Amino acid sequence: MTAVSDTDVSTPLLIAGEERRTADSFPVYDPAHAGTIIGYAAAASADDALDAVAAAQQAWPAWSALTATERVAIVLKALEGLDADADARAEILSRENGKVRFEAAIDLMVFVGRFHQAAEYAPELDVDEHIAGPPFNTTISKLSTGVVTIIYPFNWPLAILAASLPAALMAGNTVVVKPPPTTPLSSVQTLRHVVRKLPPGVLNVVTGADEVVGPIVVGDPRIRHVCFTGSVGGGKRIMAMAAPNLTNVTLELGGNDPAVVLDDANLDEAAFGRMSGATFMTTGQVCMALKRLYVPRRRYDEVVDGLRATLVNAKVGPGLDPATTYGPLNTARQRDYVAGLTEQARSAGAEVLTFGEYTVDAASGNYLLPSLVLNPAPELGIVSEEQFGPALPVIPYDDEAEAVALANQTWSGLCSSVWSADTEHAMKVARQLRTGVTFFNNHNATAVDERAPFGGFNQSGIGRELGREGMRDFTETHVMAVPTEG
Repeated sequence: MTAVSDTDVSTPLLIAGEERRTADSFPVYDPAHAGTIIGYAAAASADDALDAVAAAQQAWPAWSALTATERVAIVLKALEGLDADADARAEILSRENGKVRFEAAIDLMVFVGRFHQAAEYAPELDVDEHIAGPPFNTTISKLSTGVVTIIYPFNWPLAILAASLPAALMAGNTVVVKPPPTTPLSSVQTLRHVVRKLPPGVLNVVTGADEVVGPIVVGDPRIRHVCFTGSVGGGKRIMAMAAPNLTNVTLELGGNDPAVVLDDANLDEAAFGRMSGATFMTTGQVCMALKRLYVPRRRYDEVVDGLRATLVNAKVGPGLDPATTYGPLNTARQRDYVAGLTEQARSAGAEVLTFGEYTVDAASGNYLLPSLVLNPAPELGIVSEEQFGPALPVIPYDDEAEAVALANQTWSGLCSSVWSADTEHAMKVARQLRTGVTFFNNHNATAVDERAPFGGFNQSGIGRELGREGMRDFTETHVMAVPTEG
């Protein structure tokens, strides 16, 4: 039986600077309490989505005519006062996502922080590049692209949105945002603060069914750039919808991130804490999480024991319970998928170590205890696929060449890490890894340099976000070449 909580919320669409209620809405469920609805989000119709695109298109000429410096000032001004209800929004995010309350608060903080980071690079767009003649005196400038659509996932929704939204706006584009269907409430509540203080149509937000909204906010010819974060399959569908108009795409499609522990690694209690956190943050539901761990055979037992110590007292329960270490997975489907991967490995002969305890009835939500899968065969799904959950394969190797080959043997190429006491040694190994980012003695979001571009190789995506490169990805290059005399 479906239950509605006492504190349910209802969120509108945000189009042309106005809040729009719709005839239909869809429920948002609490993954910690099966069947409990925590709120309702407006279900956009095709006409609503068309209105959002039209509003963005209409607002673009005036917005793009401003200098980047002027846009930065307006956008940062729109963030003022956002912290007034941050606690309430963090609670809603924890309830709709499942993550622990602390992580939800960090998610909101990263959203704001990435705007300020982008503001450091945006004014550079006001400075043209010049190539002196002969034969030409050439000016190279950066112009806004037009209307940008941003589609992002449930796991760190506001932080991931802010990997692209600040750059898109400050570069002179207008934006249509489509929040994730399982976690739309905190996004809309956050973005309505920003929308109110921006010129109408500069930022628009539509929630609703992918099959209704997607073909318009991706396939409409007025959309000139689509930024999508999600699965590989989702990225392929985005590309197919964007292809008829040759719409530019930025895709961040997750990864099956390897970590290579070198024989000289300094693995103390703090290092194992970082390694465990890099794996099980947000109950393993992070695109850049550590997902495959390669360990020298002679240090294998040491690593397993070190990770065991970080997990043995884990408490799995509701994200709003202060005693909870790991919350539920966002959906029952994902919980069952991860459980299926570990069961497949166990049936194939791998040892599966499970840790911690449930603080509630495990059947009352999408709960799963963290586990280590010891020395599974490389063809098993726990190794070859992205688990996106609290299960880590730990795999021994005999020499570094083997470790590098195993790490690179994947469809993905988002992030990797090298663990070593010798930076020069670690760099030598890192240069052989085919990933967009390599971390050192750490992994996952806590190790990201926000000043640098972020993105992946292979099927982990196309393009880059963050940093100067991420800012310029939301512009077009305009060349003006004036012949010199003679």
